[in-house]
Amino acid sequence: MTTRDSNASSDKRSGSPLSRRAFTTAVGATAATAAVGVQTSVPAAAAPVTTSGDLARERPFRAARGRHARRPNILFILGDDLGWADLSSYGAPHIRTPHLDRLGQQGVRFTQSYSGSATCSPTRFSLYTGRYPGRTRGGLAEPIADRSAGLEPTHPTLASLLRGAGYSTALIGKWHCGYLPDYSPTRSGYDEFFGNFGGALEYYSKLGLGGEYDLYEGDAEYKDLRYYTRILTERASEYVRRDHSEPWLLNLNFTTPHWPWIAEGDTEAGAEVVRRIKAGDRGALRHADGGSVEKYTEMVEDLDRSVGEVLKALKKSGQEEDTLVFFASDNGGERFSYNWPLSGSKGSLQEGGIRVPSVLRWPARVDGRQVSDLPVFSPDWTATLLELGGARPDPAYPLDGVSLAGYLLRDEAPKERDLFWRVRGERALRRGDWKYYRGRSGVDQLFDLAGDQREQADRAAAEPERLAALRASWERTASGLLPYPTGS
Repeated sequence: MTTRDSNASSDKRSGSPLSRRAFTTAVGATAATAAVGVQTSVPAAAAPVTTSGDLARERPFRAARGRHARRPNILFILGDDLGWADLSSYGAPHIRTPHLDRLGQQGVRFTQSYSGSATCSPTRFSLYTGRYPGRTRGGLAEPIADRSAGLEPTHPTLASLLRGAGYSTALIGKWHCGYLPDYSPTRSGYDEFFGNFGGALEYYSKLGLGGEYDLYEGDAEYKDLRYYTRILTERASEYVRRDHSEPWLLNLNFTTPHWPWIAEGDTEAGAEVVRRIKAGDRGALRHADGGSVEKYTEMVEDLDRSVGEVLKALKKSGQEEDTLVFFASDNGGERFSYNWPLSGSKGSLQEGGIRVPSVLRWPARVDGRQVSDLPVFSPDWTATLLELGGARPDPAYPLDGVSLAGYLLRDEAPKERDLFWRVRGERALRRGDWKYYRGRSGVDQLFDLAGDQREQADRAAAEPERLAALRASWERTASGLLPYPTGS
């Protein structure tokens, strides 16, 4: 086990500690809520950073044609269980996210971007493979909770395909696609891995769901008992500051703001969770008796500051112009998230469970202050990044996503296609503005998202032919996926 003194003042690799940066707030009580068409009165002290002027200056996306640049570095950042409107620029009236808001202002903010599934590991399968989670056995776990399944090392991934095209590849943070000894990022195309294998951990002790220690460098345990978000931020900042000789892919997967609801400095709360884990409480990490809107806000704002630190390191490295930065959540938010006006949350295929904040910045090729209403989902980004990186998909494992490179660079409108989701007990398919949904009640529903993104006006009875067509399309796609194991 590599050892790290939990009281050390600086990291051996980065050379200096990361401080909790001060950040500025701005006025404009109803500002960010304009992004979702809602007016909310907010006290000045809680006003979001993004002002109405910031959003008003956004223009519909248009490609900046005629530019040329080398293959980009790729910094793909995931928040964990971050809700649709948990950023100031997406509507949060009480959460300040200046760094992520600025990232969106410097590029494109997507208003109809979706995760590949409604929980952690299936979405990560869809991102790493570019395919529906149900195409692989490991993707059937929703999410992976034991060591019986994972992402098979033989399956091509975003990392392995880009590495084959000359990229250096690294994953820092949450993997959640299987456990050692059979599954690991270093077995699935990543040159480097530093992070946790499981779905959650206590932020200081690094104890996971089963009480196991879960912080690794490569396939070896690494001891560091400081706050996890700080550690990941340092590691990512060190990676982007390196003198890279080839283009690189960094998947930076924070665990913030996933439960347990422990912010930096909450050592007593962390110690109590650890005590319960060691006493055999299998539900201790879920922290059902902890957290609050205020604590959740603190964690999201810490995530924002952490992203800001990594972006600052990227800028200082001189690579900002040629680096494509993408930020999203892995699925919808949990009980403390701000999801208005969407219905549902993590685990559901309603909009609140799968629609996620997503921003993209690539200064060399994409103009800033733009907004896109194009419906997209996780596997599309896999296909897009492969094309931009000059990598070809493996024909034996055809992608379910479509590349958006033509849209981003040449103003080529993507062909209309269906977005498909399947989880145990629920199904959903989106075609244009229409969404077919069957929840756990077993009742087929139909919603026109153009005027009803809250999914309250069921049009199934009024549009039986449309409903039948979308249902038939869902069933055709589902018939090509692996069945769920029975009795599990």
